[in-house]
Amino acid sequence: MGEDEKWQIIALVGFLCIIQTFLDLAPEGPWDSRSFTRGVIGLIGIGCLYISWFRFTFRQKGLVPIIKIWKRPEKSWLYVMFFGIACYVFVITINQLNFDKYFPKTTGMIVLLVGTLSLLNSTYVWLVVNGPLAQSTSLEQE
Repeated sequence: MGEDEKWQIIALVGFLCIIQTFLDLAPEGPWDSRSFTRGVIGLIGIGCLYISWFRFTFRQKGLVPIIKIWKRPEKSWLYVMFFGIACYVFVITINQLNFDKYFPKTTGMIVLLVGTLSLLNSTYVWLVVNGPLAQSTSLEQE
């Protein structure tokens, strides 16, 4: 298996870790709390999914999606913004429709954190690429 396909194994481990948070299969662990163990394994799963997404998207190892490695940041920032808004809408929807009883207790907090980080990242990219922090061509000519 080549370096490019290793993200698939990491993604599979991430999905399995997240799936187990919906099941009550985790041991009590050293802290005598099954729910805490499920949460720790779930966070490890989220980390694995993020790493696999990064390797799949940017075809390199790393954790920080700096603007230099984006293919089309002038367009992609909008997709990241929509993803962040979708995270907020998801949490609001599951709380309004009382679906939160089907998810682990901290799901809303973690999804809001992911959504907030996505919104911050997309706002930063917009500011640097299209917004007031963008380098104008008139300044480059001087």
